[in-house]
Amino acid sequence: MTTRREREQQVVVEGRVIADFGREFLVEFADRRQIVCTRKGRKQDATCGDFVEVRLTGSAQGSIERVGTRRNLLFRSDQWSEKTLAANVDQVVILLAPKPPFSEAFLNMSLVACDAARIPVLIALNKSDLPEHVETRSKLTPYERIGYSLITMSAKIDIAPLLPHLENKLTLLVGQSGMGKSKTVNALVLSDVARVGELTAARDSGAHTTTFSRFYRLDKDTAIIDTPGFQSFGLFHLTEDQIGEAMREFRPYLGACKFNDCAHLSEPGCAIIAAAKKREISAERLSFYQVLIEQHPEWKK
Repeated sequence: MTTRREREQQVVVEGRVIADFGREFLVEFADRRQIVCTRKGRKQDATCGDFVEVRLTGSAQGSIERVGTRRNLLFRSDQWSEKTLAANVDQVVILLAPKPPFSEAFLNMSLVACDAARIPVLIALNKSDLPEHVETRSKLTPYERIGYSLITMSAKIDIAPLLPHLENKLTLLVGQSGMGKSKTVNALVLSDVARVGELTAARDSGAHTTTFSRFYRLDKDTAIIDTPGFQSFGLFHLTEDQIGEAMREFRPYLGACKFNDCAHLSEPGCAIIAAAKKREISAERLSFYQVLIEQHPEWKK
């Protein structure tokens, strides 16, 4: 005769990871019930947005038995480690601001990571109420020319310009610290932010509220995933070819170089360098790419 605890442990329920605390995960089920789960064994391969199968180990606890197939996965990496940000998203919003000035290297790396993962991107310039906004907006015009969508907004005053772009999508928000991402999230889902904050505080894990990705539902068909602010977006997980392909304006010229293994650094007959000389590719973007490749582990071998 099985005990109640044994019967509970035989139950496997499908859910979605809505908060990633590193070694623990908050999983939401179809009935909106939420429980804290661990990943079976030493695997830590679940992330926010994942669909998972959970074996219940108690009334409010479970073990993730399986991670479902992903449509996409966005993560950043350096020479020491990788950090997953989210899975199964419909788009990424990169939040920028004129003050403190955003890093153009961060923007470019974020764009490369998203394009390499085949995830649509929206650039959102926040703090439109600041006098520096107009000049910063003009600096982003080259990104519109190569096909990136751009909006301006002020999370402090009016979040409305962002709302139509979020409808019926799961959107991942990324941005450096100081870009106003917390204000943006608060303006969208203040009640949910407070609720998850209460959960983590109750578990004596207040640092979780600013350290890991979290999923917030805006309505039945619309949600966002908020990531912690970070200052760099490492791309060590991508190959040289993947980085080149992720540079949108490079694509028409790829395969047209004199040498098949051209790295587009200084090789004779390079179609990318020739396009930059004709101003068909911006010198700034080519320079960004070349620095990235020179720092890449493959190039250093």
